Amino acid sequence: MSNSSSSKKHGQDQPELSGPTPKSHRAKMGKSEDTDKKNLGKKLKDVEISIPIVYGNIAFWLGKKASEYQSHKWTVYVRGASNEDLGAIVKRAVFQLHSSFNNPTRVVESPPFELSEAGWGEFEIVITLYFHSDVCDKPLNLYHHLKLYPEDENSSMSTKKPVVVEFYDEIVFPDPSEAFLSRVQNHPAVNVPRLPPGVTLPPPIPVEDASKRRKGDTKDHPLSQWFTNFSEADELLQLAAARQQVQAHIAKLRRQISLIDGQHHQHFKSSSDQ
Repeated sequence: MSNSSSSKKHGQDQPELSGPTPKSHRAKMGKSEDTDKKNLGKKLKDVEISIPIVYGNIAFWLGKKASEYQSHKWTVYVRGASNEDLGAIVKRAVFQLHSSFNNPTRVVESPPFELSEAGWGEFEIVITLYFHSDVCDKPLNLYHHLKLYPEDENSSMSTKKPVVVEFYDEIVFPDPSEAFLSRVQNHPAVNVPRLPPGVTLPPPIPVEDASKRRKGDTKDHPLSQWFTNFSEADELLQLAAARQQVQAHIAKLRRQISLIDGQHHQHFKSSSDQ
């Protein structure tokens, strides 16, 4: 919260994080209304386009420069899952902050879709994404709980290592317009499926200015060193490690059960001999 509020934190001392867990949620958009057929063009039935995104916040403690109402600097954002430019899909993002901030409704009209502020309180931020007219006419709301303090109460705060909270999501557009798919078919932020038999698209629209194409990506972002890597390879490694832990735990339980069975068998045999 900003310095105009009167409580140290909004809500409980250790609020629960809101939002999807990494790699487990897909936000499926509703089909666009037919009120603007001129812009939407021909629809491609039984086709889905998915856009992997990451949203969250990074917060730095100000250390000796911290005051009662200015303890952290933080940035909340929506980015491509691999730091791609989302500007070809997202037209603008609206960040709804706590009412204690001056002008709590912040509109970002171009990528990167992020907002930086300073304060000391944790609260829920509503991020509303609006899409280009050939993408979808319905906005998407994301809910993120701003996190400033380490999850572990015993952890000491550092001015060099920030608190990072990020969530992976996929925005799914069913039955996209031909114009949309043609425009983004080679875009790195877009997962384009195999088209049904007989469906062909016109050649992709070239980007005239290479610098414009890279304008909204976050590959060279000042905070990129703190971004979480949500790649498929990392997920597979994590799943493999978890599988090994589960197998080791199962083997341990089997040994314990075998030992208990042996003790019962020995006790039964001793009783029979008496």
